[in-house]
Amino acid sequence: MRVTFLVYGVLYVVIEVVGYQLEQVTWPEITPLDVATALTNAFLTVVVLVGVLVGTDVLGHRWRRARALRRVEEARLATAEWADPGTIDVRSWRAEPVVPPLALPAARRRRSEGENAYADNAYARPAAPPGRLL
Repeated sequence: MRVTFLVYGVLYVVIEVVGYQLEQVTWPEITPLDVATALTNAFLTVVVLVGVLVGTDVLGHRWRRARALRRVEEARLATAEWADPGTIDVRSWRAEPVVPPLALPAARRRRSEGENAYADNAYARPAAPPGRLL
C-alpha cells in the first residue's frame, strides 16, 4: 500500500512538472526538444527529492543507533556503580580534638623586590659564631 502511494506521488510530480514546463510554451510551438527538457527537469526534481528523503532516512537510522548505544553505555555504568559501591565512610560521633594554635615564627626578613623575594630557610642551622672551633 505504501509503495502504491509512493509511485502515484512520483508520477503526479512528474506530470505536474512536465505540464508546467509545456505550459510555458504555447501548444502549437511545442517541439520534441521542449518535451525532452520538461521530462529531464521533472526527473531531476524527483531525483533530488528522493535523495533528500534517503539522506534523511540514513541520518535518522544513524542517530537512533548512536542514541541506543549511549543508553546502553549509561545503563552499564549505572549497573557497575551499583555492583561495586566502594568503601563506605562512617563519621565518628566524637568531636574533633582541639588543636592548640601554633606559635608564630619569628619575623622573616624579605629582600627587596629587585632581589630574590624568597624567605630564609627555616630548617637551616644558624651559623656558628666566629672564634673557637672544637
